[in-house]
Amino acid sequence: MARSRKRRPSRPDPDDSLDRLLSSWKRSEVRRGVEWTVQPVSAVQAQKDYICPGCGRTVESGTAHLVVWRADGVLGDAADLAARRHWHTHCWRIA
Repeated sequence: MARSRKRRPSRPDPDDSLDRLLSSWKRSEVRRGVEWTVQPVSAVQAQKDYICPGCGRTVESGTAHLVVWRADGVLGDAADLAARRHWHTHCWRIA
């Protein structure tokens, strides 16, 4: 009698991970009357160190964080995007 082999479940494709999907979700927030665009960055995508403007400490590579820029700047979208900053998630939340 032939034995049936159970097929192992395939490994999830890293490109389909929830972190990757969530990392591209941008949202708008209003803080003190100013509109900001906020984009999460997953730990996997965080490849460089940055200085958090909220606490002045390093957002180390491999740390999930937020990229934030003005959504209603007077100099235009390109200038707003060039002025984006990387924040610790906690620092942005309490700012």
